Amino acid sequence: MKVIWQAIQDELSPFGAQLIAVSKTKPVEEIRQLYDLGQRAFGENRVQEVLDKAPRLPDDIKWHLIGHLQRNKVRSVLPIAHTIHSVDSLRLYKEILKQAEHLDLKVRMLLQMKIATEDTKYGLDLSEALEIIERWTKESDRIDIAGLMGMATFTDDKAQVRMEFRKLRTMRDQLVSAFPDRSDFLTTLSMGMSGDYRIALEEGSTMVRIGSMLFGMR
Repeated sequence: MKVIWQAIQDELSPFGAQLIAVSKTKPVEEIRQLYDLGQRAFGENRVQEVLDKAPRLPDDIKWHLIGHLQRNKVRSVLPIAHTIHSVDSLRLYKEILKQAEHLDLKVRMLLQMKIATEDTKYGLDLSEALEIIERWTKESDRIDIAGLMGMATFTDDKAQVRMEFRKLRTMRDQLVSAFPDRSDFLTTLSMGMSGDYRIALEEGSTMVRIGSMLFGMR
């Protein structure tokens, strides 16, 4: 694990990108091994897993919720999540804002964009993201929209994957240009996983989500 973790860190360093170690389904003992190497950011898909693992691991771990988030789980996960990657609807954004106000929290989030061709992938289109950001500019005291997240199509076609990652970067640039008075948002592009993170880095990723390379296949 140490050799692979260090090799990935060395690859990310020239790009200034952050590694999110995707620990879903993995026991706390394996997470602790990676923590002891120096890894602090971990990604989980399910709210219940975060709630189960967080109390048994060090407090300085930054938990990233990368899976689809149901609105009825928002209240329980906000006090624990460092960043929510999967804000994929206006309804979910409204619920997060509501619960952030109720709990007196500041919430860091990424808007999940639809860039893949697969119907199973969640995500916003450009107009939906624009609507959320327009609302956020009036309600930003509780929300930090740090950037965008996207998942490419599961395919061996590297050209298609590259095109989809480039699409996400283009979406980010279009959204930023629509708000010329703001320079403090959408700086994060969360894209790239074990099989395609090198392409994602070349296309501007600032945050990669890697699980199987670190922990082995699930």
